[in-house]
Amino acid sequence: MRLMIVLLLSACALAGLQTWRIGGLTDKSDQAQRIIGTLSAGIESRDNAIHRLNENAVTRERQEQSLRAQLTQAGQRARDREYTIQRLLNENQEMRDWYSARLPDGIGRMHARPAFASAADYLRWLSGGDELPDTGKLTRH
Repeated sequence: MRLMIVLLLSACALAGLQTWRIGGLTDKSDQAQRIIGTLSAGIESRDNAIHRLNENAVTRERQEQSLRAQLTQAGQRARDREYTIQRLLNENQEMRDWYSARLPDGIGRMHARPAFASAADYLRWLSGGDELPDTGKLTRH
């Protein structure tokens, strides 16, 4: 009978020990689940950021292609304009004379600008610049 009691107490002790270990494992499992949840949220956030960055890259690539096409078109139009001007100059003596004539002083001053380091410098130059002659008054020409 004594042996039975010792065995029963041993079995109870082992059951208690197993219950305590299971409780500890449950706590560790809960902690691991919290860590997994935190890491999953971080991964999802990272994936969303990567997705947004990829979309931005695709959008910028499309915009770059569009700008390159516009630049090509603008270059072609500029070449066409230069060819037209050159053709007109080659065909017409009156046009060559007009093209090579000196601009009036007022117009020449409009085209002469110093280099500006900032927009404020440009505004200062613009505000204090030389005035153009009044078109109603006689000029020195």
